[in-house]
This record gives sequence, structure tokens and C-alpha cells, in this order.
Amino acid sequence: MERRKMIADLLRASAKSCALRGGVQLHAALTKLGFGSDTMLGNNLIDMYAKCGKLDMAGEVFDGMLERNVVSWTALMVGFLQHGKAEVCLRLLGEMRVSSEAAAPNEFTLSASLKACGVAGDTGAGVWIHGLCVRTGYEEHDVVANSLVLMYSKGGRVGDARRVFDGAAFRSLVSWNAMIAGYAHAGHGGDALLVFREMQRRHEEQPDEFTFASLLKACSGLGAARQGAQVHAAMAARGFSPASNAILAGALVDLYIKCRCLPAAMQVFDRLERKNAIQWTTVVVGHAQEGQLKEAMELFRRFWSSGVRADAHVLSSVVGIFADFALIEQGRQVHCYTIKNPHGLDVSVANSIVDMYLKCGLTDEAERRFREMPARNVVSWTAMINGLGKHGHGREAIDMFEEMRAEGVEPDEVAYLALLSACSHAGLVEECRAYFSRIRQDRRVRPRAEHYACIVDLLGRAGELREARDLILTMPMEPTVGIWQTLLSACRVHKNVAVGREAGDVLLAIDGDNPVNYVMLSNIFAEAGEWRECQKVRDAMRRKGLKKQGGCSWVEIDKEVHFFYGGGDDTHPQAGDIRRVLSDVERRMREQLGYSADTQFALHDVDEESRAESLRVHSEKLAVGLWLLHNGAAVRSGGGGGQSEVIRVYKNLRVCGDCHEFFKGLSSVVRRVLVVRDANRFHRFENGACSCRDYW
Repeated sequence: MERRKMIADLLRASAKSCALRGGVQLHAALTKLGFGSDTMLGNNLIDMYAKCGKLDMAGEVFDGMLERNVVSWTALMVGFLQHGKAEVCLRLLGEMRVSSEAAAPNEFTLSASLKACGVAGDTGAGVWIHGLCVRTGYEEHDVVANSLVLMYSKGGRVGDARRVFDGAAFRSLVSWNAMIAGYAHAGHGGDALLVFREMQRRHEEQPDEFTFASLLKACSGLGAARQGAQVHAAMAARGFSPASNAILAGALVDLYIKCRCLPAAMQVFDRLERKNAIQWTTVVVGHAQEGQLKEAMELFRRFWSSGVRADAHVLSSVVGIFADFALIEQGRQVHCYTIKNPHGLDVSVANSIVDMYLKCGLTDEAERRFREMPARNVVSWTAMINGLGKHGHGREAIDMFEEMRAEGVEPDEVAYLALLSACSHAGLVEECRAYFSRIRQDRRVRPRAEHYACIVDLLGRAGELREARDLILTMPMEPTVGIWQTLLSACRVHKNVAVGREAGDVLLAIDGDNPVNYVMLSNIFAEAGEWRECQKVRDAMRRKGLKKQGGCSWVEIDKEVHFFYGGGDDTHPQAGDIRRVLSDVERRMREQLGYSADTQFALHDVDEESRAESLRVHSEKLAVGLWLLHNGAAVRSGGGGGQSEVIRVYKNLRVCGDCHEFFKGLSSVVRRVLVVRDANRFHRFENGACSCRDYW
């Protein structure tokens, strides 16, 4: 019996340290010693193989056991759960329940099953298991109660989680942590902090690293920098150092990044003894989102050279950032990195790269990468359809959609949305109506408000504003803010003040804290010359303390990104030269094309000359001016062959009407193709015309 006990202890030690080689030797030894049919040692073997990641071997031991008990089943279930195979864990519970030889599940079996429901997102199965816990008398057991709290929280049923928590006979630190984490993961950060205060007030338990990690997540979700700093201080006071604790370090860095406290985030990050891929990604993405692209790129280079392997999720996140900012050179560098990384073959990474090239305006490059993909899913096809639509290539988007269906890939709601949007952008009225009709007949797809928004946009494009309004009012679901904004935007294009006022009133009633609605409505009044109405809307916006989002444009020159901001940005060191170049181009446009600034887009109740001057300093014009300044010789020589470099500029908001006219004229005068990506779509200006056909 001593040999048996010694082998059991050694197997537990092998499992704890994931020492597979030693565990295999012990397996061979116990078989030779005649313990091959021993149930306890069989359970130890299952646990050891599972913890070492050898689930197939764990399964073989389980299948070969002459007798199994509840520990055998639970060990195998926990093994699959720990390696992310929650569905297998739940299937084993079902097999255990119908097996004649199996013992009844105990608290650990039920706890593992509930955790599996949380991982798999199967709250329905969790409710069934909860009923089983009640029938077997395990509901109030702390291990089961904690798992119930987490399961309900992850399923978005925090009310049920709280009822289980409040009904628990005894609350351990694990119980408190489960409730705090449940609220934090469900996005109820304020409630998480209240539960923590209750725990402190009762003096029942002292917080541990898991408590603090959940509190930091709660503060992160709230954007509560001050409370997060207090949690940080409390951690330090209790001797918890994030420098050597990956969980706390990741939570702290994420908190400070989301609260836009980059110096504090970097202070924590730089002190880490070992940095993982998620932490690197958080700081890279954080700097990029704050517009600090040089710093983001430098951090990515450090990440690249650190030797830390990036997984598919990390690569997709980084590629996504450079896609959002349309940084071609930086995006290509990341693309090169993905080629050298084994995870670069993952379909999610390939989808991100296709999306990046599309957002950078390189449709041919995007399609080339798309065709090279070894495997494509519906997301891959949707990215291409959406990208082609944003460039105004409606016919090509339809062809791509039909090719997808021909290859046996069934479109989902998002794919249909991309297709309708593409048809709308290209003005394909009949095609858009036909596909919308198909969606309503397809039982696998439920039309959403976004699909109706595409039809509203289409009707708006055709000037059928009252029909668009009637469609909104008869939709089978509640109209969203976005769909009313689509109608309001169409009213501005067609200068329909009556319907615009109606749509604007609805928006101010249902989305009164969004400055975009006030700006859109005041612009309609301003363009119609109704300055009194315009001022009323702006006064209402001012009283609420709302501020218009500032315009920002950027251009990439010699692998460096230059940003320009609205309101007459003079911060660029070459600001004077940029204005001189733009004045020269405007003069040539007046002489050759009879161009004059369209002052209706200045939207200020001031004299004509002041309005014209305000238009000259729009951020997108300044960005183009810098490109012209750096490529003056090529522009003056007419360098307009088919292979000449394309001017590429990006803007965070919708391009204004005067800038749109200016760029059409500029493309004719300097004989260059100019591509501008704004918040709505891509505009390709060539030979005095735009691909959007003057509707955007």
C-alpha cells in the first residue's frame, strides 16, 4: 500500500508541475507493479495527462478503467474545460448522467459544468444544471454558488447572479470575488465597486489579487481614472506588485490606457519584469488610438524584436489599428511580420490584412491578398464586399456576393448589410430593392434597422425624402438613431428644411446628448440661410455643454504621418508654405475652370470674404497642400501619366461640399488622381469628377 500511496503522490506532483515525462514513467511503473486497474491511480493519471495537455491520453486511461467513480468523470471534465473544450465537458456530464455505472455528480462536477456553461456561453444549459444543483442539495455549497454567480454573470443575467449571491449561507473571499468579477465582466462597474465596499464594511475578507484585478476591470469599463488610481494605491499598500504579477499588470495597463493616462500606463508597463503579447498590444493600440502613431510604431518595433510571440488575436488587433488610420507603409510592415509568424496564416489575420488594404484605398492589393487566402469564411467575403462598396464599386460588390454564394458560403446579416450599402453607394436602386426583398424572404436572416437604413439612404439619394420618412415610421422595429441621422443627412444634400426639421426634432428627443445631431440640424438651417433657427440649435447645444467633434485629416509622406486639425491649424512647421501652395492652386483653378469658393459651406453668419477665408483652412485642404508642397516638381511638370503617384488623404469626418468641389478642380488642374477617405466612403477625384457622383 505504501508503493501505491507513493505513486499517487508522485503523480500529483507531476500533474502540478506539468512534468509529462515523469508522469509517463510513473504510468509504466504502476502498470508493471500490477496497479493498472486501480481506480484511484487511474484518476491521478487522468488528472496528470489532462494538466500536461495530453487529453487523448487522459481519455484512453478513462476508457480503459474497469471501474470509474465521480472523481474519474470530474477529472476528465475539468481537463477538457481547462484546455478550452467546454462543449466536451458538458457532453461528458450528459454521458455521466445516463451511464448506469456512474456515481451521482458532486459539488466539483457541478461547479466544473457551470464554468463550462460560462465559457461556452450556454446559459440555457447552466439553468438546467442549476436545477440539478437544487434537486441534489448542492445549490448553497460555496463552490457551486460561486460558479453559479459567474455563469449567470457571463450570460448577462446579473440579476440572477445577485440572487444566488444574496442567498448564499456562507460567503468566502471566492464568493465576494465571484460577484465583483461578475458585475465587472457584465459591464456593471459601479455595482462591482459597491460590492467591494460592502465586503470592506463587513470586514469579512481581505482582498487578494483576483479582487484587485476585477476592481481594475470595473474602473476600466467606467473610465474611472481616479478610482482606478485608488485601487492601484491599495494594491501597493498590501504588497501586491504588478511588476511580477501578469494578471494585475495587464489590468492596470488596460485601465490607464482606457482612461487615456498614457504616461501612467507606460510607467507600469516599463517596470514589468516580463511582458506578454496582450500587454504589448494594449500599449500599441492605446497610443495609436490617441493619435500618437510614431510612438505606436516604435512600440510595435520593440514588440517585434522582443521575441514575444504574437497570436492571431494580437496580430488582428495591431493590423486593425493601422487599417483604421489607413497607414499604408506601417500596415505593410505589419503584413511582413505576419508572413514570418505562424499565426499569420490564421483566417482572422488574413481578413484583417484584406480589410487594411481596402481601408488604405488599395482595392487591387486587397483582392490579391483575398485570392491568395488558403481558407476564406463569410467574414473574408464580407470585408471585400464592404470595401468595394466604400469605393463606389457597386457592380463589383454584387459580383463578389454572387461568387460567395456560388462557392457555398451562406451570407449572414452583416454580408447582406455590406451588399445593400454597396448598392446604395453606387446608386443601384433596382438591385438594392431586389436584395432587400430577398432578405425579407430568407428565413435564416432577420432584417435589422441597419438594413432599412440602406433603403432610406437609397431613397434619400433619389430625393424621395417623404417616402424615406414614411418607411422609417412603418418599420417593424423601433427606428434607431442612425436611421434618423441617415434621413437628416439626405435632407441636407437636397436642402429639404421641412423634413430635416422633423427628423432633427426626433433626434434631439431620443439622442439629445449627441453633438452630431445638433451640428447636422444647425447646418441645414445655416445652408438655408435660416440663421435664427440655426442659432437656436447651437444655443441649445451650448447650454448642454456639448462640443462638436473637431475635424482631423492626415497624410503620409516619406513614411511619416502628418496631422492637421480644423479651425485654421497653424501648428505645422510648414503652415505658411502650405497656404501659399494652396493659394497658387486656387488661382490656377480660377483661371482655368472659373472656380470660386462655395461660401454656403462656411456655415457662419459673417461677410462673404471671411467665409471664403475660413474654407481655405479646412484640415483636408491643408493635408493636400502639404503633399503638393513636397511633390511640387512632379505636379508642375504635369506628371500625369497613368502610373503617377496617387495623392491619398484621410479625414475623420464627412468631407465638406466646398472641399469636394475644390478637389474635383484640383485633380483636373494638377492632373493627378486624389483619393480622400472620409467618415462615409472613399472619394476618387480624377479629371474633374468624383467617384461618388456628388452624393455622399
